Parts: sequence; structure tokens; C-alpha cells
Amino acid sequence: MRATLGMRAAAAVAASALVLPLLPAAPASADPDPALIAQTIVASAVKKHLTKLQQIADTNGHTRAAGTPGHVASRDYVAGVLKKAGYKVTLQAFEFPFFKENATATLERTAPAPKTYAPTPPDGSTVGEFATMTYSGSGDVTTAVRNVDLMLPPGPAPSSSTSGCEAADFASFPAGAVALVQRGTCTFQVKAENAQAAGAAGVIIMNEGQPGRTETLQGTLGAPTVHIPVVGVSFAVGQELAGAAGTVVHVRTSTTSEIRTTHNVIADSRWGDPNKVVQLGAHLDSVLPGPGINDNGSGSAAILEVAAKLGAIPTRNALRFSFWSGEELGLLGSEHYVASLPPADLAKIKLYLNFDMVASPNYALKIYDGDDSDATGAPAGPAGSDEIEKLFEKYFDTIRQGHVGTDFDGRSDYGPFIDAGIPAGGVFTGAEGVKTPAEQALFGGTAGQAYDSCYHKACDTIANINDKALALNTGAIATAAVVYAFSRDLPGPDTRPTARIAGASAAASAGAHADHGHVLTVS
Repeated sequence: MRATLGMRAAAAVAASALVLPLLPAAPASADPDPALIAQTIVASAVKKHLTKLQQIADTNGHTRAAGTPGHVASRDYVAGVLKKAGYKVTLQAFEFPFFKENATATLERTAPAPKTYAPTPPDGSTVGEFATMTYSGSGDVTTAVRNVDLMLPPGPAPSSSTSGCEAADFASFPAGAVALVQRGTCTFQVKAENAQAAGAAGVIIMNEGQPGRTETLQGTLGAPTVHIPVVGVSFAVGQELAGAAGTVVHVRTSTTSEIRTTHNVIADSRWGDPNKVVQLGAHLDSVLPGPGINDNGSGSAAILEVAAKLGAIPTRNALRFSFWSGEELGLLGSEHYVASLPPADLAKIKLYLNFDMVASPNYALKIYDGDDSDATGAPAGPAGSDEIEKLFEKYFDTIRQGHVGTDFDGRSDYGPFIDAGIPAGGVFTGAEGVKTPAEQALFGGTAGQAYDSCYHKACDTIANINDKALALNTGAIATAAVVYAFSRDLPGPDTRPTARIAGASAAASAGAHADHGHVLTVS
């Protein structure tokens, strides 16, 4: 794939000549020609940033996850490029609960009859008979099991059990035992905290037992408030441990569970109307098991190169580039950023463009469905999101590339902006979802397989990048950034009086160039 990058990038640059009508023509004033600017942003330069992110991961434990040295080095690299390009760069700090399982856990029954249960390893590559709860503490204990208010057989409906939900459930609990509790009405954190307060040496949380609630329980405690081992087990394992008198277990976990500080990188241009901010964003953090070069080095590298090329160019509207941390833990960085802005500052952000995974190996070209024209899933985005969608559609139509819609499903950093009423859009090439036969016909690749089989895995390296997808989406991102940087009429209801550059120019182009984001349970 690397050997063909130059050819594909060159083809994308050549094709970009066909996209010129999408861009506003240079006015009679001294404004530069936006079309020429867009052509300077190429995938080969984006790939250089990806190579640097891979090198950072290689020298920092093969990860760039929030709270790790790999993320700090990624942050510093991005900030350095942005400062050199002339941006005002802010490192926005926020705290978050960090968790890492340092070694595969152990769960064994030592009495009345010895039995070893199959573990779920830290990378989640297989699911065993038990799994360490996220934010579990560390420990190595061999002690008796004590059942806590179990409902066996289970109730007819999910969340019937109140096991461990009240301190009174532990009224006669012997300190030093392992508490066996059952999934049900309250959170796992409440159950584990109650057990810890009662002197438990560890906690085993069994699934509840109704249909759909029998498998190995993989869950989170939500925060690092519990300092003893906590593991989840299947309903079958829980029944087995609960049913025998004199059951003794050996539980061992090795984790890091603590509050850490991480940073968003926010870069503001020196140019443009500060009351009309065009914001682009991508999350910079990876998951712990891998370097995250497609997810989401690809989006980060693409907007970084766009920023580098636009930094010295006076634009009509202010540009802001955002590199989020903590996305993989639940959009923590973007949520913190949006929540921290006063209403007057939020109102200055006229649109937000999100780029999360833009080079998946078995890619589809997916555009966020701003107007809900697909009529599936989430509703339309805020007013103006439909116009952003149309801009990307016209881009791909003009270069004769198929495209499909993708839902605003809340899995990436557009979520907090949409919640704040800011028009949003972007492109996406697919994650763990499965490619359809129709998408294979449009984009090639293999139907029935994941868009990215290395999603959230150690193999998400630079070898996982599809160069053609990267080149096509680099063109799309550059085009959108330049259109909106120079537009006199941005999407949304507050800038509606004049004709839209994107819509009018894209319509013209159609005639002129007819040839051419693992969800853990909490309760």
C-alpha cells in the first residue's frame, strides 16, 4: 500500500482540478484563490504526520491513549506543528479516570473442588468466563465466598435483583470474604462500594440470568473509587459459585486505576472574523491496546495538515482546529470543551466538522446525515447540518466517487456540538461495522467483513491505512475547510440572507463537470 501512495495522491491532486467549482472564485480584491490553496493539501503530507504518530507509539509502549506518555508526545508534536504554522495554541487540561489492566486476572475455585475459570485478557481479544471490571482495584486474595441477597432463580424481567444495592444487604457480611453479588437495579459501582465498605476482600458480580443477561459480564465501575479486586462473571459461573457450601476462591487482579490529567489541543488562527468561527476536530487519543493510527491518527493528521497549510493565509472567517483527548473513554475532551465555553463563545462557533477514522482499510465513503435523508437512527442535526452534508456530497459527486450516509449515532466528538445546537458534519470510513454488498459495489473491498478489522486493536498501525481512502478524504476535508474559511454565508439560520457559496458553486459544478466510534455496561 505504501508503494502506491504517490500515484494515488497524484491522482487525487489531478482530480482536484475538477472540484474547483466547489470553491469560491478569487474575488477582485487581494484575497488568495481558495481553489489553489486546497490543491496544496495532499495525502502524502498527511501520511508523514501518520508516520510520526506511529513512531511516537513505537517508543511509548505501542499506545497513544489518554493519560499515557504516548498521548503526551502526540500532543506535543501536534502543538509544535500548529505553533510553527502561526496558530495561538492552547493546551486545555482536564482530569479523567484512568484505568489499565496490567496483567491477565485469575479466578479459581479452590474448594470444595478446584476449578480454574478462563480469563478475558486485558486486550479483550477473547471473552472468557470472567472479566476484570474497569476501575477495579488490585489484589490477590484466597478466601471464602459469601452470597449477597441473590435472586436465584432470577426474576422474570431484567433488573429484578437488588443484590448489593443497599448497605443493609451486608449487615452480617464477614470481613475478609469475597462478596458474590448479582446484576440488577443499581450500578456495579454501588454494589462494589457497598461491599468494600463492609470489609469485603473482593467482589464477583454475576450476570442476572434472564435471556440476554447470561453471558460473561464485562462492565465498568465508572470511577476509581474501589480498591479491591472486582470481576464480572457469567450467570452460569455465578450459579456454580453460589450453589456449593464452603466455596473458596482465589481472585487476583493487577490494575492501575486513578485520576489523571490530559489535554485537548486547541489552535486558533490569527485571521478572520472572530465572531464567525469554523471549527474542525478529531480525537488524538488511541485506545490502550494499540497505536490508533487509523482511529484516529488519520483524522488528526488530516486536519493537522490542513491547519499547517492555512496558518499563514488570511481567511475571511476564523479557523479553529481541535485535537480531543479522552474520546475513547466517552467523548470526555469534547464534552469538557463545550461545557467550559460561555454561551456567547459557543454562539461564535458557526459550524463544527468532525473527522474520526478517514482511512479504514475496507473503507466506505460515509457522510454524516445532516438532514436525516436516510430516515434511520438519530434525527437530523441542527439547522445547517444539511448544507454541510450537501457540500461533501457535491465534492464526491464531482470527482465521480460514490458515497453513502452515516448516522449521527453519538459515537464521536460531534455529539457535544450537536447538543449545543451547532451545525455539524464530516466524513467517516467505518469502524467495526460490516461492509454491505452495495458498498462493495461502490467502493471495492470485501462485503461481509469489517471496515476496519484492526479497530481498537494492536494491529491499528500505519499498515492499517488505506491510501486511496486517505487521499480521497484529504481532498474532501481540504475542500470543506477552504470553502468555509472564505465563505461569506456560513451554514445555519443566523447567516441565511445571502446566496450560499457551497450550494451555488456545487450546483454549477454538477453541470460544468458532468464527466468527472466497545461499550461497557454499568448496571
